[in-house]
Amino acid sequence: MVQNPAYEMIWQVVAAIPSGKVATYGQVAELAGVSGSARLVGRCLSQLPRDTRLPWYRVINAKGQISFPAGSEGYLRQVKRLQEEGVAVLNGRISLARFRW
Repeated sequence: MVQNPAYEMIWQVVAAIPSGKVATYGQVAELAGVSGSARLVGRCLSQLPRDTRLPWYRVINAKGQISFPAGSEGYLRQVKRLQEEGVAVLNGRISLARFRW
């Protein structure tokens, strides 16, 4: 499988999101130089190995929500990681006004 050349830039942007902050898929795409490619960011992050050290969990959708289905393993992992960093998650929602990078 050929890796998309934009993935490296996406990884760099995600790595730069500070602890206790979140970014949207679209925001990451824009900062990575692939504006309008929020789905590409999602695809890129979905292919990370399970033991990655990249803070993928800091990326949420434009509505300020976790994109995993509520109650799923991914959802629960993301909520736990965000809460450990002090990000308030209420019913799968994060205040972009308060926590957006």
